[in-house]
Amino acid sequence: MEKVRNVGKSRRTLPRWLRGLSARLLVLTAVFVMLSEVLIYVPSIARFRLTFLENRIADAHLASLALKATPDNVVSKSLMLELLSNAMVRGIVLKRREARTMMLMEEVPPTVDFTYDLRGADAMQLIADAFTTLAEGGRTLRVVGSFPDQSEGSLDVIVDEALLHKAMIDYSTNIVKLSLVISLLTAGLVFLSLRLLMVLPMRRITASMVAFRKAPENANAVISDSTRGDEIGTAQRELRHMQDGLRTALTQKGHLTALGVAVSKINHDLRNILATAQLVSDRLGDVEDPTVRQIAPRLMQSIDRAIDLCSQSLSFGRADEAAPKPTTFPLRTLVDDMASAAGLPDDGSIQLHNRVGDEIILDADREQIFRVLMNLARNSIQALDPGTKPGEISVTANWGAAGAIIEFSDSGPGLPARAREHLFEAFTGSARAGGTGLGLTIAKELTQAHGGNLTLVSSDDRGTVFRIDLPGGPV
Repeated sequence: MEKVRNVGKSRRTLPRWLRGLSARLLVLTAVFVMLSEVLIYVPSIARFRLTFLENRIADAHLASLALKATPDNVVSKSLMLELLSNAMVRGIVLKRREARTMMLMEEVPPTVDFTYDLRGADAMQLIADAFTTLAEGGRTLRVVGSFPDQSEGSLDVIVDEALLHKAMIDYSTNIVKLSLVISLLTAGLVFLSLRLLMVLPMRRITASMVAFRKAPENANAVISDSTRGDEIGTAQRELRHMQDGLRTALTQKGHLTALGVAVSKINHDLRNILATAQLVSDRLGDVEDPTVRQIAPRLMQSIDRAIDLCSQSLSFGRADEAAPKPTTFPLRTLVDDMASAAGLPDDGSIQLHNRVGDEIILDADREQIFRVLMNLARNSIQALDPGTKPGEISVTANWGAAGAIIEFSDSGPGLPARAREHLFEAFTGSARAGGTGLGLTIAKELTQAHGGNLTLVSSDDRGTVFRIDLPGGPV
């Protein structure tokens, strides 16, 4: 644990520019360029050594031609040393038709430490020989090669490896200097490019995220739109959409909180009003008129439901809906009660067909399932236009493998695309202007509280179909 703290502390003590993405990209680019230069250096140093030795053979061949120009193939000692010096060799031996002829040689022939035959040497051998020369550097070499004019025979030269070693060291030093310049220049250009294309936009995204986290209600904390077509632009646009969605959700939560406060203030008075209405409805039950006796029970049930809803009106804002209290009841009777209270037009322009069989007996909270069906019915009634054609609402049910399946359908025009995208979201999933979308939201929450689900099966110009899945089996 102490080691982890020390590592974190050492990172914090680094300069800010070393901890950033830009510095890491700069270092990585320089390292990769140097690695590339190393991979290039290996064959190039072998080629440099081969060229150096081939040049010595070519110079030795020219020196031998100068010697042949004399009448007796003999030159003075001073001229011989000058020819050897110009060719940068210590001895030249010409071989033609199996005959070896010593052309030029120092007065005391040097002792040869190693012999290299350049004829037919492969690339790997040349690379190995080059690094051997860099490691040794003080031997006397005998180098065998072909004549520059590709004539028959071979040419041997005695070379002091120290000259070759010094030339290779100078070449390597120049390569290192050039590699450093190229790597720094390339790293700088890559650094600037990535800083402009990636680092600065990522910093803006990060700054916007931090500012939005601190003050999501502040419109200035939302990142501006980007016209870039790459991944950075996509990230900026998606972040903007996410921030807009979160701000809208927070605004809605604030409205719900304010609504909860307002409802809590009027809740007591509203309960008193409903209590008075309940007393009046109880008096209606004593009236002998048959019509009043038929209407009074439904009126009392509606007032009782209103009192219960008033008592639980704050639960949605608090996300604290009362837990279901299961009872056993026939679904068909519940649908009949819902149809009576749904407010269907008296002219019969909208018909509700109860196609639920008597065998569908549910074990659930009757009042909450009633609210689910009532919310769906009210949505369907609002969606139907009796002036265009007669509307129909149908409720069917059957038993599935996992429980009861209730389908609620209507013959309306279907839900708009925007309503389908945010169907079960409060204030955004309404299918009509001025709606809140709370009906479907509450219906889904009540269904999920039973361990089931409410889903949209289809919605088009032929109508809309919702499906309610409730766990359990036949009672």
